[in-house]
Amino acid sequence: MRRILYFLLLGFFGFVQAQNEQFFNPVIKDKFTADPAALVYKDSVYLYTGHDEAPDDFHFYKMNDWLVYSSADMKNWKEHPVPLKVSDFSWAKADAWAAQVIERDGKFYWYVSVEHATKPGKAIGVAVADNPLGPFKDARGSALVTNDMTKETNISWDDIDPTVYIDDDGQAYLYWGNTVCYWAKLKKNMIEFDGPIHSVKLPGYTEAPWIHKKGDWYYLSYAYGFPERTAYAMSKSIEGPWAYKGILNEIAGNSNTNHQAIINFKNKWYFIYHNGGIQPGGGSFHRSVCIDSLYYNEDGSLRKVIMTSEGLKNE
Repeated sequence: MRRILYFLLLGFFGFVQAQNEQFFNPVIKDKFTADPAALVYKDSVYLYTGHDEAPDDFHFYKMNDWLVYSSADMKNWKEHPVPLKVSDFSWAKADAWAAQVIERDGKFYWYVSVEHATKPGKAIGVAVADNPLGPFKDARGSALVTNDMTKETNISWDDIDPTVYIDDDGQAYLYWGNTVCYWAKLKKNMIEFDGPIHSVKLPGYTEAPWIHKKGDWYYLSYAYGFPERTAYAMSKSIEGPWAYKGILNEIAGNSNTNHQAIINFKNKWYFIYHNGGIQPGGGSFHRSVCIDSLYYNEDGSLRKVIMTSEGLKNE
């Protein structure tokens, strides 16, 4: 009996200790958030996420809007009113999938993945606002990319996961795609292409491209295989050629997808991703955004990201 009581007490105190442990990951704990993108603007980081709302018995994505949070320290996040919904695009009908915001000349452009209402398949739209919190409105009144514009695969969902980058010379680029990684130049108005659509051949490419730069190196990270890991390639030009460098982040626990954003804030690098970490109910269709530190090797290559529950606790 004493032995049983001992183990019961040990379990109880272990539970209490776990409850008192301060875990920073996931960083948003009251909603299911996914497909993170982040924008550093002035002295703050703006975190833009998808919003998983699927019922427990609905085993697919149900996403109607995007969310936005801000932070001055990467640890304490403030939620703001919903800045953008699928219904804000008159030509779209469903699926607030992965998206990214960038600032140019005092305006904020939000590139989003949605299901088109009249042209079969996924599409990419652009919204615009005068500040990073919105409100955002459709910048074009039509899709920037529709499925009939990309012919390298026959699937209807290859036009998703836009990422945008403005190079040092002011030229803006959009990368996107599932199973094929597409890219094109953007005009300075940020809502039209400036030239043809190209593609990049990358080992194991699935989706979720993200472009960032450090020093002379450009980095193209992306979801690899399925269930998804994160891999990356490096180049001295944003237009390539890209040299594959390997796996950056492993499968994100109980989430089949793995979607990253990489930013530098106050001279530190961060890797933002999602997993199924909130329980009960977390998983592939109830995801949660997490943040861990990102480090570089002396040759510019990236160290493998170690996903942690502590997150930035000791930063």
